[in-house]
Amino acid sequence: MNPKLNLDKLGLKLPNVSSPGGSYLSVNTRKDIAYVAIQFPILNEEYKYQGRLGEEITTDQGFKAMELCALNVLAQIDSKIGFENILGLNHIDAYFQSGKDWDDSPIVVNGASELFVNVLEEKGTHSRAIFGVEKLPRNFSVGLTATFTLKNE
Repeated sequence: MNPKLNLDKLGLKLPNVSSPGGSYLSVNTRKDIAYVAIQFPILNEEYKYQGRLGEEITTDQGFKAMELCALNVLAQIDSKIGFENILGLNHIDAYFQSGKDWDDSPIVVNGASELFVNVLEEKGTHSRAIFGVEKLPRNFSVGLTATFTLKNE
């Protein structure tokens, strides 16, 4: 597994690591589990994909927004843990805000799921949960949390 080479093959780069927006850690490690705090579609400090899915944001844009959230998760892992220190991705929780008649959340969350598998290969397989919420901070359309198992050395 070579995540950085896989990113290059996909024509993608890891964004700059964002700082927490409050009193918490971006990555919190307990024994061999790393918990990544919610990541939003932010590209190098620039807010992207703000609005409701099915209204201001299309399903295709939502897919790209969730992909960007996943890139931010990977940037946090690379910066704070190192790809070489992970056994694999365990689970993701995906959050979205949408208009009342929009119902394509699985398609949008595939933006993250597919990226994790394409970049981390077998270490990127995971379970997931999807939550529709009334409002996300800064009017982001989506957000993503993740847990990873770390090598026990």
